[in-house]
Amino acid sequence: MQRSSSVRKRLIATTPRDAAVAELAGRADQRTLAVWAADCAERVLPYFERVRPTDARPRQAIERLHQWVRTGEFHMAEVRGASLGAHAAAREVAEDDAARSAARAAGQAVATAHVPRHALGAAAYAATAVRDAAVPADAEKAALGERDWQYRHLRELMTRM
Repeated sequence: MQRSSSVRKRLIATTPRDAAVAELAGRADQRTLAVWAADCAERVLPYFERVRPTDARPRQAIERLHQWVRTGEFHMAEVRGASLGAHAAAREVAEDDAARSAARAAGQAVATAHVPRHALGAAAYAATAVRDAAVPADAEKAALGERDWQYRHLRELMTRM
C-alpha cells in the first residue's frame, strides 16, 4: 500500500538497528560492502520495476557494481553515469515513495565502487523502500525487519569473503 505523500514522504527510515549496521559496515572491506549494497538494492528493486518495468537504469546500476566486484575494473565515468541514471529514475517516480527509494538504493549501491560508505546509503534507502511499501501500521516494523536482515547478511558476508 502506498503511503500518503503528506506522511514523511522523503525522510529516510531510521531504526534502533542503524548504529549497529553502521558500526559493522565500518569494519568491512570495500568489496564486501559492494556485494552487500548490491544485495540490499536488489531486494527492493521490484518496487521500482513494478512501477517502471521498462526503465532499466536502477538494474543497470546494480549490474555495473557486480561487474566491478567481479573484475575490479573501475571507470569513474561509468560508475558516475550509472549512479546518476538510477537517481534520475528515482526523481521520475516521485509519486511512489517505495519505487523512488528503491531506485535511490541502486544509485547509492553502485557508488560504493568509488566510496565504500555509499553502501550505508544503499542500505538505508532499501529500508526506506520497505517501510514505504508496507501498510502504515506495519511500516516501522517492516523497516526494522529489513535492517535486521541487512545486519545479519553483512555479518555473514564478512565471514565468507
